Amino acid sequence: MGTADWLMTLEAIRSRCSMVYDAGVNDELRHFKLNFDRLDELTDYVFKVTKDNYPNLQIPYHARWRHFVLKGDNLWEKISCTLTGDSEERARVAFDLIITSVLLDAGAGEHWQYQDPESGVILNRSEGLAVASINAFKKGLFSSDPKQPFRADAAALQSITIDSLGAAFQVTSSNQLASLDGRSKLMNELGAVIREQPKLFGQTNHRIGCLFDYLKTQVIDNKLDVQKIFSAITHGLGEIWPGRLSLDGINLGDTWHHSAVCVNGPSNRFVPLHKLSQWITFSLIEPLEEAGIEVVGSEHFTALAEYRNGGLLLDSGVLSPKYNGITNKIYLPGDEVIVEWRALTVILIDKVAERLRSILNLDAKTLPLAKVLEGGTWSAGRKIALSKRSSGGTPIQILSDGSVF
Repeated sequence: MGTADWLMTLEAIRSRCSMVYDAGVNDELRHFKLNFDRLDELTDYVFKVTKDNYPNLQIPYHARWRHFVLKGDNLWEKISCTLTGDSEERARVAFDLIITSVLLDAGAGEHWQYQDPESGVILNRSEGLAVASINAFKKGLFSSDPKQPFRADAAALQSITIDSLGAAFQVTSSNQLASLDGRSKLMNELGAVIREQPKLFGQTNHRIGCLFDYLKTQVIDNKLDVQKIFSAITHGLGEIWPGRLSLDGINLGDTWHHSAVCVNGPSNRFVPLHKLSQWITFSLIEPLEEAGIEVVGSEHFTALAEYRNGGLLLDSGVLSPKYNGITNKIYLPGDEVIVEWRALTVILIDKVAERLRSILNLDAKTLPLAKVLEGGTWSAGRKIALSKRSSGGTPIQILSDGSVF
């Protein structure tokens, strides 16, 4: 495996983030200080939130599916019960929905909101983006065949415009969605990538859901390793990411520079994080399992390097800024302070997970990171954010390009 391919693995995320973390342990980081004396208190908080959310500890994966439940009404089930065909076609439709929905989930901004036309419920942030995306899916925004609206294919994705996406997400002059143009371009690039990779997305269909058929070819003894799914996502969708680092002609996606990563060779300072690619992978497990495929290796996942988990660490005091004003500026995703924050989040949530498993007498296979997040750290991050800021927003502001968080 070449270095570029290795940087697209789960192992690489944890390895490179550990180098940033080790620098933090030695108090050699420029932006953040690690306060290990706050870890047990934070773990107790996450434990309480987890028990409140899932008293019987039957915790699902931290997947996009959770956001499609609106006031107890499962919007995905309402679609799936109308589908004809077998469980494999249901899985293809699920892939079509999940990948488009997750890729449209970058930060919405502080003021955007969405009103579900059927229920009248007003939502914002990730839940609002989820419901807006599934409603757009139902109306066939991502399909070029009016007779088959529940799909996502290259022709339709390449035809999406700022206006058509804005209308689907109820964007107006007084209801602005952060980086609408970036999201539109991302959908266009997704369509181009699907068309250019028939091995993954179909020789003639050029459809996201055909990725299910490719993954079936990777199954051995009815088992599919999560790292196979993750590799298909990182390599298959790699070219959609705008203006990113590349190596050996490979777009490295959610990979950035940090000075604490010192290695020989062309990947010096490279820190892969791959947040959205992992979240897509989490979310594809359920349709694969419903189609009769056993997904294994979930213990290899890392925490998602995003603002709910990272915000939890800052708001709880496990991380603290090394200088005044760090929370008052707006940063770009590639700024070192953001890369440092995200890399530390990956490893520190690992530490919380280890302590949480000890309390619950579980191991990494029975309580993988994808369940710790759902239980869990993501909910705790939102809860503590609301207690500290009326908006419930992130403690550090990031200028969204529509493709990172």
